[in-house]
Amino acid sequence: MRHASFPDESGPIGVFDSGYGGLTILTQIRRLLPEYDYLYLGDNARTPYGTRSFEVVYEYTSQCVEQLFQMGCHLVILACNTASAKALKSIQVNDIPQLDEHRRVLGIIRPTVEAIGNITQNRHVGILATPGTIKSMSYPMEIYKLYPDIKVSGEACPIWVPLVESGEYQSDGADYFVSKHISHLLDKDPEIDTIVLGCTHYPLLLNKIRKYVPENINIISQGEYVAVSLQDYLKRHTEIDGKCTKGGSCRYLTTESVETFLPAATKFLNESIKAETICI
Repeated sequence: MRHASFPDESGPIGVFDSGYGGLTILTQIRRLLPEYDYLYLGDNARTPYGTRSFEVVYEYTSQCVEQLFQMGCHLVILACNTASAKALKSIQVNDIPQLDEHRRVLGIIRPTVEAIGNITQNRHVGILATPGTIKSMSYPMEIYKLYPDIKVSGEACPIWVPLVESGEYQSDGADYFVSKHISHLLDKDPEIDTIVLGCTHYPLLLNKIRKYVPENINIISQGEYVAVSLQDYLKRHTEIDGKCTKGGSCRYLTTESVETFLPAATKFLNESIKAETICI
């Protein structure tokens, strides 16, 4: 059954995150697919999602997805590992058939997992992520579906997101927490040859992460793999591609005040932007 308030005309690609980390995904998507229009929505007023229950994450995420649908998006990317882990399947199975069966919502865990199989040589993989993503077991489950021979070890890094969002990620104090969690992960499986950064904030910590990860270990940052996967998806689904406008624009929305959103967003994007506050 179609939702009466959803516009049928073509619109931008929606990119959703609970906070700022999804901006690292958006940057890579726009780099590969600059011709499309994008509408970014950060639910910054209710962040973080990582410590919240499945039910709350699903409720918040579905509200934001429906908002993006109402604003003309026919395709929405959940550029958030927690939302992808805790809400994506429920939205795809329960919400889409009721709201509009012609619209699509995609996550970022599956594209990342698909890339892993070609990168790891010895089939020992580590995941660094928020407590919520680790607890959900989404990465081990998705990896096992595609690559049952891969051994997966996970390490929750509860302090890493606050380090990034407080602007402390380049400080000497950040080294302690980065080295500690990498050490814990490698203690769990010393044979790990590939580490996935399973949180969209973590690319801002990449310089410090590389400092404590042995050179022989591959580090997977999600953005480029999500972008390539989206490019492939749009090529294969011309009916969705045809509903995505191509004007090269990007609009930013936040549920927080613009004054709070802009300084942090600028750190993630390395450019000045304009933004608007929206009530969900």
